[in-house]
Amino acid sequence: MGDHPFDIDTMKKIFITLCISALCALSVQAQGLANTPIRKLQMAEFAITNLYVDSVDEKRLVEEAIIRMLAQLDPHSTYSDADEVKKMNEPLQGNFEGIGVQFQMIEDTLLVVQPVSNGPSEKVGILAGDRIVAVNDTAIAGVKMSTEDIMSRLRGPKNSEVKLTIVRRGVNEPLYFNVKRDKIPILSLDASYMIQPCTGYIRINRFGATTPDEFLTALKSLQKLGMKDLILDLQGNGGGYLNAAIDLANEFLEQRDLIVYTEGRSARRSNFYAKGNGNFRVGRLVVLVDEYSASASEIVTGAVQDWDRGVVVGRRTFGKGLVQRPIDLPDGSMIRLTVARYYTPAGRCIQKPYKTTDDGTTTGEDNLEKYHSDLLERYNHGELMHADSIHFPDSLKYQTKQLGRTVYGGGGIMPDFFVPIDTTQYTDYHRNIVAKGVVIKTTMRYIEGHRKELQEKYKKFSSFNEKFEVGDDILTDLLATAEKEKVTFDEKQYTQSLPLLKTQLKALIARDIWDMSEYYQVMNTTNRSVQQALKVLNDGIYETIIR
Repeated sequence: MGDHPFDIDTMKKIFITLCISALCALSVQAQGLANTPIRKLQMAEFAITNLYVDSVDEKRLVEEAIIRMLAQLDPHSTYSDADEVKKMNEPLQGNFEGIGVQFQMIEDTLLVVQPVSNGPSEKVGILAGDRIVAVNDTAIAGVKMSTEDIMSRLRGPKNSEVKLTIVRRGVNEPLYFNVKRDKIPILSLDASYMIQPCTGYIRINRFGATTPDEFLTALKSLQKLGMKDLILDLQGNGGGYLNAAIDLANEFLEQRDLIVYTEGRSARRSNFYAKGNGNFRVGRLVVLVDEYSASASEIVTGAVQDWDRGVVVGRRTFGKGLVQRPIDLPDGSMIRLTVARYYTPAGRCIQKPYKTTDDGTTTGEDNLEKYHSDLLERYNHGELMHADSIHFPDSLKYQTKQLGRTVYGGGGIMPDFFVPIDTTQYTDYHRNIVAKGVVIKTTMRYIEGHRKELQEKYKKFSSFNEKFEVGDDILTDLLATAEKEKVTFDEKQYTQSLPLLKTQLKALIARDIWDMSEYYQVMNTTNRSVQQALKVLNDGIYETIIR
């Protein structure tokens, strides 16, 4: 071809020959000074990419190798691609860019539950109960579009505009709004209210960048209302940022009290202490946890328990006490590599066991599967129902820092006061109607038809909470919806679950008229751990534990 002495086929053959020669040279080196695992890995990847009979996706090949390597280490060393990194960071960073609505998908239609206060949608006049049927003239209603796809259309860079087509009850024609996107806060604090005179309740769902500020704002607000004692609800809180946990624990502890320390093979011990400037260092404190409370939640709970600062109520926590160091890769992906373990002030390792091979050097994927099914094993062994099903050897006994009380290691934080999981009102029928969205759909239909009436009748939540009852009309609609969703009616199970169903329906109505704090005020009337926390404070139990 032209002035080139070789055609393309000849050049390819020469290239392949050079590749083989290079491999041979590498092989010779590998037998000598360069006989290292990394050289072996490089040679394998090079050979597969250049010599394999079919074309290969080199990027995916490398990603799979990384994933498989990390799987041999521990349950929490992970690889995330660039898109996963972005999605993973949003909830912890405390904001994303979008239009600012809480929404629910009801029968292929996006229903606005609440516009975010002072957010972009509220500013242009979008209301709770509005249905968004099109985004930038593209229909999203009735087209079987995934929630993720819809969210990707609603989100976008700050100050960019999106055109929304809205259907509003009582308005015959569609409404059109141009919404300028903005940063939307993602709150980590679900609820904050006075649960009884002198006792406040705060629930935190994750430990993000804004958690300490959110908590402090709620704390000071409750203190102005006369709060002396606090119930801190960390049930279901899977953790988050270490710094957020340290800042929260600092609110309860005295200066130089050790909050947590980390230590690993290549990571020297690092101690984290309280500054002594916390805003709730005096007053009774009850921390609620369960089997889903993990990581940062366990750091706070362990510090409170080890310093005899409060009483822990609930069930043994998850046991996630491994420290991950994020390692950013050039393409925006990330490895989160375990480099150390978390230890409570008394020296307890928070991490539950995960190495079950004889030599204890590696887990392997079978053991990782066993690790992740641990909660099911706890349930099957009766641990979630009976405290006496939990047995700790003497080697796992530790002493608290102030009173010398016995606490236990071995993974997770064992509460001072055990509360069994409530299974009395949960039935297969209830689980099926929740899974099919029956409860949510029933609530949304009721709200859509009665929002104005409810707002006029109940000016304040306290009045609603005291007087509103879920009537037969709502329950009849629920049963009809369940039948439509092909959930077989079971009268015995329905009757058994009815008190829980009524509470859930009332709580969801309260959430849609007010907010999440009101939702939890209703739901907590049936939450056994919350009710036990009140007993601990009111019946002298607190003083028998923290003498």
